[in-house]
Amino acid sequence: MKGRYRIKVFLDARSHHLSVQEPPSHHANGVGPHFRGGVIEWGRAMPLYTERHAKAGIGAKLPPLECWPNQYPGYEVTIEIPEFTSVCPRTGLPDFGTIRIRYCPRRWCLELKSLKGYVNGYRNVGIFQENAANRILKDVVAAAKPVWAVVTGEFNVRGGMKTIVEARFPRSRRG
Repeated sequence: MKGRYRIKVFLDARSHHLSVQEPPSHHANGVGPHFRGGVIEWGRAMPLYTERHAKAGIGAKLPPLECWPNQYPGYEVTIEIPEFTSVCPRTGLPDFGTIRIRYCPRRWCLELKSLKGYVNGYRNVGIFQENAANRILKDVVAAAKPVWAVVTGEFNVRGGMKTIVEARFPRSRRG
């Protein structure tokens, strides 16, 4: 059968990772289907992650953050959002985690109802966890203009690994 190949694809129920078992190659010159991390392309192997994946979600349209006038100087606000969800831009699988926003208000405080709508806007957005934390920080700083702010994304375990991302304003000199 010219042009047809049989492969076996396995899905690990715990980690949701695909593995591909390819048949013995009948192509002496190496041209043919290549299997790499579950991605199949004729001729040469395709890169696993692309620039499109990396930038996914960064410019997504989200509900606006609203603020109200601060009445007191020099205190800290911590807001914890334990039901944050977004989607992996490559696999389409959901990411779950807790977002913690800490900031020192200057003239404005974040309005919580608008924050809830903003965070729920991520539910169907394909965005990497690192980009989500940094995008949230960018939007909080743009809306509230705090003295300082820290956004921490503590994401649930996937594939045996837990990710914690911390983004700060103002940025440190190192990063």
